[in-house]
Amino acid sequence: MKSLFYVLVFTAFFSCKAQTISSTQVVKTTENVIHTNPKLVVGIVIDQMRYDYLTRFNAKFSDGGFKRMMREGFNCKNNHFNYIPTKTGPGHASVFTGTTPKYHGVIGNNWFDKILKRRVNCVEDNTVEPIGTESKDGKKSPIMLLSTTFADENRLFTQMQGKTIGISIKHRGAILPAGHSANAAYWWDYDHDGNGNWITSSFYMNDLPQWVKDFNASNVAESYFKNWEPLYDIDTYTESGSDLNTFERIFEGKETATFPYNLEELRHQNGNFKIIAESPFGNTLTTDFALKAIDAEALGKDDITDVLTISYSSTDKVGHDFGVNAIETQDTYLRLDLDLERLFNALDDKVGKGEYTVFLTSDHGAPYTPSYLKSRRIPSGLFDLSQLFDELNEMLFKHYKVSDLVLSRINNQIFFDHEKIEQHKLDLKALKDKVGKQLLTYDLIDKVYLTSEINQFEGSSGYLEDLLNNGHHQKRSGDILFVFNPSVFKDTPWNRTGTDHHSGMVYDTHVPLLFFGKGIKQGSTFKKTRIIDIAPTISALLGISFPNAATGIPLEFVLE
Repeated sequence: MKSLFYVLVFTAFFSCKAQTISSTQVVKTTENVIHTNPKLVVGIVIDQMRYDYLTRFNAKFSDGGFKRMMREGFNCKNNHFNYIPTKTGPGHASVFTGTTPKYHGVIGNNWFDKILKRRVNCVEDNTVEPIGTESKDGKKSPIMLLSTTFADENRLFTQMQGKTIGISIKHRGAILPAGHSANAAYWWDYDHDGNGNWITSSFYMNDLPQWVKDFNASNVAESYFKNWEPLYDIDTYTESGSDLNTFERIFEGKETATFPYNLEELRHQNGNFKIIAESPFGNTLTTDFALKAIDAEALGKDDITDVLTISYSSTDKVGHDFGVNAIETQDTYLRLDLDLERLFNALDDKVGKGEYTVFLTSDHGAPYTPSYLKSRRIPSGLFDLSQLFDELNEMLFKHYKVSDLVLSRINNQIFFDHEKIEQHKLDLKALKDKVGKQLLTYDLIDKVYLTSEINQFEGSSGYLEDLLNNGHHQKRSGDILFVFNPSVFKDTPWNRTGTDHHSGMVYDTHVPLLFFGKGIKQGSTFKKTRIIDIAPTISALLGISFPNAATGIPLEFVLE
């Protein structure tokens, strides 16, 4: 009994003692050494970054950007998305929730809503008001996201004391990573004759903070209507193709897709502020705003972990315009590398070197332009989905004498009008079989999968089947899913040059994953990692709950 008494006293003493240490600080104790959490976690998503950009452009990167992360941190060289479709909305949601569209519900940038019978955007919310703009681009929130992010879990763990701020030119790139409980998400009002301000919605606040108003009033954005010329001698860009070619989009007002680009002269023919977003200066503007947010919001200034999410969107816009092999794309990454160096130097100064943790990844990759691949005798192509839509409805009308049975073909999914099917007492399974067989007659369609009566994915086990299953949401996905041959895009005027993305092919799934800073080991691996493992890894580092629908696992070899 006496020994038991001493054990209880000893335990009670140290239990009380432990309570004097902030739970937000302590991660673990080993040999009497207390490991504290980072003061700030910065999650960086570079929109449309293939993994091989790290290696292809490496010789021209500075020492303080990508190379610093690889030198001081951990490089997961075989990191992949594990679902289809590889789009921006699902990508950002999956990175920060640690799960796939099957559970977080963001199955595309847009999808067909079966109740509303129209396309919906992944962050649209008509119940909120735009703040800082009159544009409908301000009517956005994370309402479509069904699960928490690790930023949400950090807010809950710290009793809402740890701040979360999301920043991106794209609304979905700002909103989805920050989650439901964020203090703020800010995006840039550049599209549809936007006012060039950083804006938000009433989901977060009723008025912009003074620091955001001051930033908007400073006209920093206007300063980027300038000449875009190569950062270095154009003849040294040997990692990319020739500047003059037929595989790139030509801006209105130019005769060729070649340097230089005078953005001031081109602005009014190319969407005004939109052309900044479609240049490397959109990334620089994003960095300017992020640095202002770190100061104004005092991020990383105390021992309670804050979260800053930054999505660099201009890489995606430049990629769509010019493609994987363009000098414009390479120059955008070289300039982004300098922006990252500027960001990391500021974090060293404002938060403290060794006091913050950063991870960097992408929301999807990108393939080479089909016309370029064809010029190199590599199979590729463009598929007209609008024509497919019309042909399927025409075929079904001839057979069933019912018009418009196919409502949508978005995201390589076929959506049927189930009200008409029930009204006319049609056999749903027979209808699916008929359409499925018809889809397989198209040369550029490789595989077709049917769902069950209750819209449950029914593919057999295999690589593509697993990806489609992970991207399939019973309530939101379509009745039939189909997969193109490799390097096949949907045929649209804007896809005949530049690039696109959507598939489960490695050019779309293989993206960088770099960690560095507090709590991160130095090293690299070729072991396969998944995008859904990022959020559990950061959660494990912080000692907090995983996001509530997480299916990924912590990457133990990354953590100290």
